[in-house]
Amino acid sequence: MEENVALLLKKSGIKATPQRLAIYNILKSTKSHPSAETIYKGLSKQFPTMSLATVYKTLGLLSRIGLIQEINVGEDSFRYDANTAPHPHIVCLKCKRVDDVDGYDVPQSYDTVAKNTHYKILSHQLYFYGYCPECKKGE
Repeated sequence: MEENVALLLKKSGIKATPQRLAIYNILKSTKSHPSAETIYKGLSKQFPTMSLATVYKTLGLLSRIGLIQEINVGEDSFRYDANTAPHPHIVCLKCKRVDDVDGYDVPQSYDTVAKNTHYKILSHQLYFYGYCPECKKGE
């Protein structure tokens, strides 16, 4: 997989540095939708000279070429997801955990919205908000 990412970066005119590949690999190996700060902290031992600015720049590059998606769940910073297929997210209002929503029929939603609004739908961001199972126990 790393070779494919390196090739995609190269085709986009972007150098496949070890830091860029590591940032992508973190996103590809998790469903936790980390922030740039979380990614930075996770890689700081492996790349002690890497700056937070490098992480932000790399996330911007990866997003622009379609390898990851940037999600805004209403916090002060974005979260990132290597799953670029259209899918909704659910956010815990207490602990801020973000999960994918499986089993939601995105194409049907596109068709319904397009039919009802006469828009040509290009993309979407759909978020549900509530309390995760762990936080719900504490209520």
